[in-house]
Amino acid sequence: MLVHYAIVYVSDMQRALAFYRDTLGFSQRFESPGWSELSAGEVTLALHKAEPGDDPPARGHLRAGTATIGLRVPDLDAFHQHMSAKGVRCVQEPRDVFGTRVAQYADPDGLTFSVGADHKEQGRSR
Repeated sequence: MLVHYAIVYVSDMQRALAFYRDTLGFSQRFESPGWSELSAGEVTLALHKAEPGDDPPARGHLRAGTATIGLRVPDLDAFHQHMSAKGVRCVQEPRDVFGTRVAQYADPDGLTFSVGADHKEQGRSR
C-alpha cells in the first residue's frame, strides 16, 4: 500500500493554486474548478473545492482548511473485504470514478480517507 495523494480542501481554487504552485513551487499537472493536481514528488497534491454548506460532522473532511490522504492498493475489492472483516466503517463503497476504482473509509476518530486502485492494476476492465 502506498500514499498516493494528499487532498487539501480549499475555499478558492485560484487562490489555492497560486499559493501551492507559485509560492511553494509545486508543478501543476492540471486544473479544474473543483479538482486540481500538483506534483509533489511521487505523491500528488490534490486541491478539492469545498462547497458552502458542507456539514463537517456528517461529511467529515470537506471543510475548507482541512486535508485527508488517499491510499493506493493493488486490489481494492480485496482491500474492501479485509476492511469489512476488521469492522472498519466504510463511508463510500468501492465504485468507478474517472478511470480509477475508489472507496472511502473512516479511521477510529472519524477521519475519512480514500483508497483507490487503477483499473489496470486490478487486472480487470470496467
